[in-house]
Amino acid sequence: MARQLDVSLGERSYPIHVGSGVLALAGDLALQAGARRAIVITNATVAAHWLAPLRASIASAGLGCDVVLVPDGEAHKSLATLNDVVTRLLELRAERGSLLVALGGGVIGDLCGFAAGVYQRGTPFMQVPTTLLAQVDSSVGGKTAVNHPLGKNMIGVFWQPRSVLVDTQCLRTLPDRELGAGIAEIIKYGAIRDREFFDWLERSIDSLVARDASALEHAIVRSCQIKADIVARDERETGERALLNFGHTFGHAIETATGYSQWLHGEAIAIGMVLASRLSSLVAGLSVADAGRIEALIARARLPVAPPAMTIDRWVDLMSHDKKVQAGVIRFILLEGIGQALVRTGVPRDVLERVVERADSRSNESLPRS
Repeated sequence: MARQLDVSLGERSYPIHVGSGVLALAGDLALQAGARRAIVITNATVAAHWLAPLRASIASAGLGCDVVLVPDGEAHKSLATLNDVVTRLLELRAERGSLLVALGGGVIGDLCGFAAGVYQRGTPFMQVPTTLLAQVDSSVGGKTAVNHPLGKNMIGVFWQPRSVLVDTQCLRTLPDRELGAGIAEIIKYGAIRDREFFDWLERSIDSLVARDASALEHAIVRSCQIKADIVARDERETGERALLNFGHTFGHAIETATGYSQWLHGEAIAIGMVLASRLSSLVAGLSVADAGRIEALIARARLPVAPPAMTIDRWVDLMSHDKKVQAGVIRFILLEGIGQALVRTGVPRDVLERVVERADSRSNESLPRS
């Protein structure tokens, strides 16, 4: 049975539908959005599995459907690919009455959402996330962006979707590494906001890794509830929404350093959460035992816990390009306790060096899996 959650943003409010088979709702939701046609943005890998049922739903609503294919992978989340997407929209004579549909993971969602936000100064779009990470995180909240060689997600717009369709059947074709990347973001929600959920994750992590349908749906719904609640109070990330970036300051630095090619986003964030937890135990009051619980849970999810070796100067340089930097000062999302996050500035360089030096000594323990 499908669950519906709502992101409450006044006239920009929209539903999140979660359940097995909700892809069939796409056509009706497109009509509700006032669409006269649909343009699906996806990649060949996802299209092979999920484009046909999506197109069937759209066709059942009496709408035409075009498809724009983009390359697969974080390395292609770029201005060059965005330009290719916009060029295809122009060639297809897309109008504001055209509904863009993001069918894929976070890269597809960001590219489609960004294109929708800037094409003809704003075109409606729908999120149909097919990876666990996109289902619990990037498809909700309207943050869209592309990467730059100097920084992750530095070029983008806030543009909310008209609806989000989280079909849990899509996880059947998801590779194990991609599943783990999504579990990392689920762990984040428990760490920053809900200690009881974190406790449940410790009890249920083996079921999640084994793709138990009931466990996955519960984790997806609770994660979306937490994010929707935060986004409703802070849409443009002027305050509380920054807490959703726990682990991201370190994680984005890792992704930038490795050219967005070595680690999946969720894997980099997993490492980032381990580092942020260690830093939290030094400067924010998180107990060493709770920092250890976070690291142990991440390891049980078969995620990496140690980053590539880098000098402290390299770490600081990369993190200084993070979106959360204010007046040249790096801001970290840290934990006072599990379920209690805060923003912290003024972390002494020598303390930061202790955290990353300890990580460097273990950098060969968790290389990406093939």
